[in-house]
Amino acid sequence: MRPVCSRVSLNPCDGPGGLPAVTDLEYRRRRQLLRIRGRSIAWVPPLLLLVGIVLVDINTTERFRIVSWIVLVPGIASAICGVWGTAAFAVLSLVTYVVVDSLWPGAYQAGLADFVLVALGGALGVLASAVRVRRERQMLHIQDIAETTRRTVLRPLPPVWAGLKQAGVYLAADVDARVGGDFYDIQPGPHGTRVLVGDVQGKGLGAVETAAALLGTFREAGYHEADLTTVAERLEVRMVRHRRHTTALGRDDGDRFATAVLLGFPEDTPGTIELINFGHEPPLAVGPQGVRTLPSGDGLPLGLGDLVAERPPLHRVPLGCEETLLMVTDGVTEARDGAGEFYPLAREVARAVEADPGRAEPRWLVRRVRDGVLRHSGGHLGDDTTVFAVRRAAGEDPVQGRLQS
Repeated sequence: MRPVCSRVSLNPCDGPGGLPAVTDLEYRRRRQLLRIRGRSIAWVPPLLLLVGIVLVDINTTERFRIVSWIVLVPGIASAICGVWGTAAFAVLSLVTYVVVDSLWPGAYQAGLADFVLVALGGALGVLASAVRVRRERQMLHIQDIAETTRRTVLRPLPPVWAGLKQAGVYLAADVDARVGGDFYDIQPGPHGTRVLVGDVQGKGLGAVETAAALLGTFREAGYHEADLTTVAERLEVRMVRHRRHTTALGRDDGDRFATAVLLGFPEDTPGTIELINFGHEPPLAVGPQGVRTLPSGDGLPLGLGDLVAERPPLHRVPLGCEETLLMVTDGVTEARDGAGEFYPLAREVARAVEADPGRAEPRWLVRRVRDGVLRHSGGHLGDDTTVFAVRRAAGEDPVQGRLQS
């Protein structure tokens, strides 16, 4: 099973050489394995090896002298201990070699050659440890930068925000990825709460840059503009401007586009939502009465609007207070099993809600779809995958996040 990296916002806290590179997660796991009750035990393995070599050398005959194996001790320490710890084991190994070897008659002593071997091994161990620690710190710094970028694009959202309960999960197809071209956000404002979910065509840093540009525009226009159609127009203009900029820089992603679903939750009509679909997967309204599909992607993706004269239409759709809007990217609907069958999203969700209507909650739906996609695909995700669910929160202030007048 191919591992995946996930970004999950299901709780309130939501929230590169000679040496092989490790991820920050692997590094921290290793550090946790070498600690007991907060105390480091990284010194235990090399110490046990040192003691074992000494005991075997002392308790065997002259035909089986292994004291020179002590050169392995600083080598092991260099892989799991810090620089000073490795240096301590290098000195301890050298002193131990001299003491143990002197216990044997002169005819059976290992001598100067092995002494030089142990000394050289200790020095190389300290050097290797210094290189390893430096690379790990550089890696963690890079990962911190990547995490900051991720949190800028996919900013953390409270579990209840702008009058909506929300839950989201992001699964990267690449195990080393932190963020890709999928994006979502909620923006409260004086004209109601707006929600945007989308997927930028392509992968890599260019897709991340495009997603960040669209989200920045959404966060401003979603707050200031009274009409959802104007927000949609602002997004289209931003996408076109971004493409012109990348083309002027001579980059080969000047034809990039993005599918998206733009939602509006007007304050004056709590039983209705506004929806504009830019060629994206249609949202599902999930409630105790079952699952229904909202208007599909009848508009062109963002960035392709100049191909047609008409803009994507605005739909006003009824939404019950017990219904949850479930939105996904094509990483969900195009996930395949071993036989090549696509993941049956609507059918699986309908089956689950039929068995327990209470499972229409955003948190549960997101977990259900995430686990279902991973199980269906055997963990082999062909594309970045996002699942996002929102529901009106009864009794909550729908305008949280507004500027105070």
